[in-house]
Amino acid sequence: ETILGQTKCVSERDRVGDVHHGPSNVSTREGCKALAEDVSRIFNGRLHVLVNNAGTSWGEDISRESGRANWGWDKVLDLNVKGMFYLTRECVDMLSAGEGAEDPGRVINVGSVAGMVPQEAPTHAYDVSKAAVHHLTKKMAADLAPKGITVNCLAPGFVPSRMSDGLATWGGDAEKLAKEIPLRRMGSADDMAGACIYLSSQASSWVTGTILNVDGGTVGAMRIPLS
Repeated sequence: ETILGQTKCVSERDRVGDVHHGPSNVSTREGCKALAEDVSRIFNGRLHVLVNNAGTSWGEDISRESGRANWGWDKVLDLNVKGMFYLTRECVDMLSAGEGAEDPGRVINVGSVAGMVPQEAPTHAYDVSKAAVHHLTKKMAADLAPKGITVNCLAPGFVPSRMSDGLATWGGDAEKLAKEIPLRRMGSADDMAGACIYLSSQASSWVTGTILNVDGGTVGAMRIPLS
């Protein structure tokens, strides 16, 4: 409810046009189908961009057995991976009804640098789920290209959020974490929005199957320490 309220406030404040918001459960097939039906009704069966941004995390030390491991793994994989697949599948017809080869339908998945390099934190399910998202992106890009749909993925580095707050405290503090990033700052919502705008625009109409790191150099610009 808090997130829906924030969405309403932003849309009213910035007057960004028609903004439709409502709750959905995209960790289930039924929830994905219901959401796609709502979107199709609102936008008359056409959809230009689908951003698969829903996600969650869970973790405990590998040597610990709390009895919650099955629940935690299922929770993460159901939302982060399976829900992404089901929702995209439900939206294919709407996405392929777009503008054509010069401006194809777009799917933007949200992965993570944790899907490339394991985190120190015991977030096994999360890290594995994001690696799966990256490969799912490539698989769907190949499958959906003939339908006039591009599929790409953002791999964010550390961006402060409710979900990532625990990682900052686990590693010491946010300021210390920022100093470990080559560009010496954490990411922001604007950084993610800019990358999404690019992948939604005609500038990227010939780009598909790409994992775009938006991470301040965390993966690509790190050096191996020699001392």
